[in-house]
Amino acid sequence: MVTAGSLVSAGHLEYAVDQRSPSDMKIALFRSLFRGREDVYARRFESRKSGKSGYQPDCANEWVRGVCEKPRIKCTDCPYQRFIPVTDEIIRWHLQGQDDAGGKFVIGVYPMLQDETCFFLAADFDKNSWPEDARAFRETCHQLNVPAALERSRSGNGAHVWIFFDQAISASLARRLGSHVLTETMERRPDLGLRSYDRFFPNQDTLPKGGFGNLIAMPLQKYPRDSGNAVFLDEDCRATIMIAA
Repeated sequence: MVTAGSLVSAGHLEYAVDQRSPSDMKIALFRSLFRGREDVYARRFESRKSGKSGYQPDCANEWVRGVCEKPRIKCTDCPYQRFIPVTDEIIRWHLQGQDDAGGKFVIGVYPMLQDETCFFLAADFDKNSWPEDARAFRETCHQLNVPAALERSRSGNGAHVWIFFDQAISASLARRLGSHVLTETMERRPDLGLRSYDRFFPNQDTLPKGGFGNLIAMPLQKYPRDSGNAVFLDEDCRATIMIAA
Protein backbone atom coordinates (compact mmCIF):
# COMPACT_ATOMS: atom_id res chain seq x y z
CA MET A 1 0.00 0.00 0.00
CA VAL A 2 1.25 3.50 -0.86
CA THR A 3 0.71 5.70 2.17
CA ALA A 4 0.92 9.46 2.48
CA GLY A 5 4.07 8.99 4.50
CA SER A 6 5.81 7.21 1.64
CA LEU A 7 5.26 10.07 -0.81
CA VAL A 8 7.68 12.98 -1.07
CA SER A 9 6.40 16.45 -1.85
CA ALA A 10 8.19 18.28 -4.66
CA GLY A 11 6.75 21.59 -3.51
CA HIS A 12 9.54 22.19 -0.99
CA LEU A 13 12.32 22.11 -3.59
CA GLU A 14 12.52 25.81 -4.39
CA TYR A 15 12.58 26.65 -0.67
CA ALA A 16 15.14 24.07 0.39
CA VAL A 17 17.65 24.71 -2.40
CA ASP A 18 17.98 27.58 -4.87
CA GLN A 19 20.56 28.98 -7.30
CA ARG A 20 22.58 30.46 -4.43
CA SER A 21 22.89 27.19 -2.53
CA PRO A 22 26.28 25.41 -2.47
CA SER A 23 26.80 22.79 -5.17
CA ASP A 24 26.99 19.95 -2.67
CA MET A 25 23.50 20.81 -1.38
CA LYS A 26 22.09 20.86 -4.91
CA ILE A 27 23.69 17.52 -5.73
CA ALA A 28 22.48 15.97 -2.46
CA LEU A 29 18.92 17.11 -3.22
CA PHE A 30 19.13 15.82 -6.78
CA ARG A 31 20.36 12.40 -5.63
CA SER A 32 17.72 12.18 -2.90
CA LEU A 33 14.95 12.52 -5.49
CA PHE A 34 16.19 10.85 -8.68
CA ARG A 35 17.28 7.64 -7.02
CA GLY A 36 17.70 4.51 -9.09
CA ARG A 37 20.45 1.96 -9.52
CA GLU A 38 23.62 3.42 -8.04
CA ASP A 39 25.96 0.69 -9.25
CA VAL A 40 25.38 1.60 -12.89
CA TYR A 41 24.00 4.44 -14.99
CA ALA A 42 23.47 5.02 -18.70
CA ARG A 43 25.43 7.63 -20.65
CA ARG A 44 24.02 9.32 -23.74
CA PHE A 45 26.00 8.90 -26.96
CA GLU A 46 25.82 10.54 -30.36
CA SER A 47 27.43 8.93 -33.40
CA ARG A 48 29.31 11.40 -35.58
CA LYS A 49 29.03 9.06 -38.57
CA SER A 50 25.39 8.05 -38.48
CA GLY A 51 23.93 10.80 -36.31
CA LYS A 52 22.34 8.09 -34.18
CA SER A 53 21.92 8.81 -30.48
CA GLY A 54 20.91 6.75 -27.48
CA TYR A 55 22.01 5.57 -24.06
CA GLN A 56 24.21 2.69 -22.92
CA PRO A 57 25.72 1.57 -19.60
CA ASP A 58 28.89 3.52 -18.84
CA CYS A 59 31.70 1.00 -18.44
CA ALA A 60 35.36 1.54 -17.55
CA ASN A 61 36.30 -1.24 -19.98
CA GLU A 62 34.48 0.23 -22.96
CA TRP A 63 36.53 -0.21 -26.16
CA VAL A 64 39.52 -1.59 -24.23
CA ARG A 65 41.40 -3.73 -26.76
CA GLY A 66 41.14 -7.44 -26.08
CA VAL A 67 38.44 -6.89 -23.44
CA CYS A 68 35.45 -5.05 -24.90
CA GLU A 69 33.78 -6.92 -27.76
CA LYS A 70 30.93 -4.57 -28.57
CA PRO A 71 28.78 -4.82 -30.59
CA ARG A 72 29.27 -8.61 -30.88
CA ILE A 73 28.63 -9.04 -27.15
CA LYS A 74 26.08 -6.90 -25.33
CA CYS A 75 27.13 -5.02 -22.21
CA THR A 76 24.68 -7.02 -20.08
CA ASP A 77 26.29 -10.29 -21.26
CA CYS A 78 29.94 -9.21 -21.04
CA PRO A 79 32.11 -11.06 -18.48
CA TYR A 80 34.38 -8.01 -18.19
CA GLN A 81 31.78 -5.52 -16.99
CA ARG A 82 33.18 -2.60 -15.00
CA PHE A 83 30.17 -0.36 -14.77
CA ILE A 84 30.88 3.06 -13.33
CA PRO A 85 28.78 3.81 -10.22
CA VAL A 86 26.78 6.98 -9.61
CA THR A 87 28.76 9.48 -7.53
CA ASP A 88 28.45 13.17 -6.67
CA GLU A 89 30.98 13.89 -9.42
CA ILE A 90 28.88 12.04 -12.02
CA ILE A 91 25.83 14.11 -11.04
CA ARG A 92 27.89 17.29 -11.15
CA TRP A 93 29.04 16.48 -14.69
CA HIS A 94 25.44 15.84 -15.74
CA LEU A 95 24.20 19.14 -14.33
CA GLN A 96 27.14 21.05 -15.82
CA GLY A 97 26.86 19.27 -19.17
CA GLN A 98 30.41 17.99 -19.49
CA ASP A 99 32.88 15.62 -17.88
CA ASP A 100 36.36 16.46 -16.60
CA ALA A 101 37.76 15.98 -20.10
CA GLY A 102 35.34 18.50 -21.59
CA GLY A 103 33.17 15.92 -23.34
CA LYS A 104 29.38 16.29 -23.41
CA PHE A 105 27.85 14.40 -20.52
CA VAL A 106 24.22 13.36 -20.14
CA ILE A 107 23.05 10.41 -18.08
CA GLY A 108 19.97 8.29 -17.67
CA VAL A 109 18.89 6.45 -14.54
CA TYR A 110 17.66 2.88 -14.24
CA PRO A 111 14.66 3.32 -11.88
CA MET A 112 14.20 -0.31 -10.87
CA LEU A 113 16.54 -1.57 -8.17
CA GLN A 114 17.83 -5.12 -8.10
CA ASP A 115 15.14 -6.14 -5.61
CA GLU A 116 12.48 -4.85 -8.04
CA THR A 117 11.64 -1.77 -5.98
CA CYS A 118 11.88 1.91 -6.92
CA PHE A 119 12.10 5.36 -5.35
CA PHE A 120 10.03 7.15 -7.99
CA LEU A 121 7.47 6.71 -10.72
CA ALA A 122 7.52 8.88 -13.85
CA ALA A 123 4.70 9.14 -16.38
CA ASP A 124 5.86 9.92 -19.91
CA PHE A 125 3.85 12.11 -22.30
CA ASP A 126 5.16 12.45 -25.85
CA LYS A 127 2.75 13.80 -28.47
CA ASN A 128 1.37 17.25 -29.34
CA SER A 129 -1.25 17.23 -26.60
CA TRP A 130 1.34 16.69 -23.86
CA PRO A 131 0.83 20.08 -22.09
CA GLU A 132 -2.89 19.48 -21.49
CA ASP A 133 -2.51 15.77 -20.75
CA ALA A 134 0.43 16.13 -18.38
CA ARG A 135 -1.22 19.00 -16.52
CA ALA A 136 -4.42 16.97 -16.15
CA PHE A 137 -2.45 14.00 -14.81
CA ARG A 138 -0.67 16.25 -12.30
CA GLU A 139 -3.97 17.85 -11.26
CA THR A 140 -5.39 14.39 -10.54
CA CYS A 141 -2.32 13.61 -8.45
CA HIS A 142 -2.96 16.74 -6.39
CA GLN A 143 -6.64 15.86 -5.96
CA LEU A 144 -5.59 12.44 -4.68
CA ASN A 145 -3.02 14.03 -2.34
CA VAL A 146 -0.20 12.49 -4.37
CA PRO A 147 2.61 15.09 -4.67
CA ALA A 148 3.88 15.30 -8.25
CA ALA A 149 6.30 17.44 -10.27
CA LEU A 150 6.03 18.20 -14.00
CA GLU A 151 9.19 18.30 -16.13
CA ARG A 152 9.39 19.34 -19.77
CA SER A 153 11.51 16.72 -21.55
CA ARG A 154 14.94 17.48 -23.02
CA SER A 155 13.49 17.64 -26.54
CA GLY A 156 10.85 20.17 -25.50
CA ASN A 157 8.23 18.02 -27.21
CA GLY A 158 6.99 16.06 -24.23
CA ALA A 159 6.90 15.84 -20.47
CA HIS A 160 7.45 13.63 -17.45
CA VAL A 161 5.32 13.76 -14.32
CA TRP A 162 7.44 12.55 -11.40
CA ILE A 163 6.09 11.01 -8.19
CA PHE A 164 8.76 10.50 -5.51
CA PHE A 165 8.75 8.04 -2.58
CA ASP A 166 10.74 8.52 0.61
CA GLN A 167 11.33 4.78 0.76
CA ALA A 168 11.65 2.17 -1.93
CA ILE A 169 8.38 0.43 -2.81
CA SER A 170 7.75 -2.43 -5.21
CA ALA A 171 7.75 -1.40 -8.86
CA SER A 172 4.44 -3.18 -9.37
CA LEU A 173 2.83 -1.14 -6.58
CA ALA A 174 4.22 2.12 -7.96
CA ARG A 175 2.89 1.27 -11.40
CA ARG A 176 -0.53 0.41 -9.96
CA LEU A 177 -0.57 3.84 -8.35
CA GLY A 178 0.23 5.41 -11.72
CA SER A 179 -2.47 3.38 -13.45
CA HIS A 180 -5.00 4.52 -10.87
CA VAL A 181 -4.06 8.17 -11.42
CA LEU A 182 -4.30 7.64 -15.17
CA THR A 183 -7.76 6.06 -14.91
CA GLU A 184 -8.99 8.82 -12.59
CA THR A 185 -7.69 11.43 -15.02
CA MET A 186 -9.49 9.83 -17.96
CA GLU A 187 -12.74 9.70 -15.99
CA ARG A 188 -12.34 13.29 -14.81
CA ARG A 189 -11.32 14.64 -18.21
CA PRO A 190 -12.86 12.41 -20.91
CA ASP A 191 -12.50 15.29 -23.37
CA LEU A 192 -8.72 14.89 -23.43
CA GLY A 193 -8.27 11.25 -24.42
CA LEU A 194 -4.69 11.34 -23.03
CA ARG A 195 -3.33 10.36 -26.44
CA SER A 196 0.11 11.71 -25.55
CA TYR A 197 0.56 9.27 -22.66
CA ASP A 198 3.28 6.77 -23.58
CA ARG A 199 4.40 4.75 -20.54
CA PHE A 200 5.57 4.66 -16.95
CA PHE A 201 9.08 4.41 -15.60
CA PRO A 202 9.76 1.82 -14.28
CA ASN A 203 8.26 0.25 -17.39
CA GLN A 204 8.13 -3.26 -15.92
CA ASP A 205 6.96 -4.94 -12.73
CA THR A 206 10.00 -7.23 -12.69
CA LEU A 207 13.56 -7.02 -13.96
CA PRO A 208 14.31 -8.76 -17.24
CA LYS A 209 16.83 -11.56 -16.74
CA GLY A 210 20.33 -10.17 -17.01
CA GLY A 211 19.07 -6.65 -17.76
CA PHE A 212 18.48 -3.35 -16.02
CA GLY A 213 14.98 -2.48 -17.18
CA ASN A 214 14.12 0.73 -19.02
CA LEU A 215 16.03 3.91 -18.26
CA ILE A 216 14.79 7.48 -18.12
CA ALA A 217 16.90 10.54 -18.93
CA MET A 218 17.88 12.56 -15.89
CA PRO A 219 16.43 16.10 -15.83
CA LEU A 220 18.17 19.46 -15.44
CA GLN A 221 21.11 18.74 -17.75
CA LYS A 222 22.78 21.97 -18.84
CA TYR A 223 22.34 22.13 -22.61
CA PRO A 224 18.59 21.42 -22.83
CA ARG A 225 18.17 23.50 -19.66
CA ASP A 226 19.69 26.48 -21.47
CA SER A 227 16.83 26.14 -23.99
CA GLY A 228 14.17 25.89 -21.29
CA ASN A 229 13.92 22.09 -21.50
CA ALA A 230 14.59 19.33 -18.95
CA VAL A 231 13.29 21.77 -16.33
CA PHE A 232 10.36 21.67 -13.94
CA LEU A 233 7.22 23.65 -14.68
CA ASP A 234 4.57 25.46 -12.66
CA GLU A 235 0.81 25.22 -13.13
CA ASP A 236 1.03 27.33 -16.30
CA CYS A 237 3.89 25.26 -17.76
CA ARG A 238 6.43 27.99 -17.06
CA ALA A 239 9.91 26.97 -15.93
CA THR A 240 10.20 27.21 -12.17
CA ILE A 241 13.04 24.91 -11.03
CA MET A 242 16.33 25.05 -12.94
CA ILE A 243 18.97 24.13 -10.36
CA ALA A 244 22.53 24.00 -11.73
CA ALA A 245 25.54 22.64 -9.88
